[in-house]
Amino acid sequence: MSDHGMMEKEEIFSKVLRAGRRTYFFDVRATKAGDYYLTITESKKFTNDDGSFHYKKHKIYLYKEDFSEFNEILREMTDYIIAEKGDEVISERHQKDFKKEDYSSNTNDDIAKDEESTSDSESAEKFTDINFEDI
Repeated sequence: MSDHGMMEKEEIFSKVLRAGRRTYFFDVRATKAGDYYLTITESKKFTNDDGSFHYKKHKIYLYKEDFSEFNEILREMTDYIIAEKGDEVISERHQKDFKKEDYSSNTNDDIAKDEESTSDSESAEKFTDINFEDI
């Protein structure tokens, strides 16, 4: 067996996060030089028509020289999401009373009627300021 095959089987340190149909594996591995790096694997279970199932896997390799920036950006992104939407999960899957907003059912005539019937003060209340530098 090659050195690469041996490295993939060696478990230096591992953690597993099960999240519904997805499972995340966090594994510390060793380079040929003996240094450590992190692999993050997402495994998602899919059911075939015949009832059998298979998994699709996606893997990220993260090396020490990138840890600081990766952690910083991950923290920034997660903090942004929590600040904007809170930590409550909003989805069909997690809420029985969840209702999707259906914008596709509005025709151009409906939109024009809505705009005509809306006063200037109501329009100002509906306006949302968007700052593209935040994106």
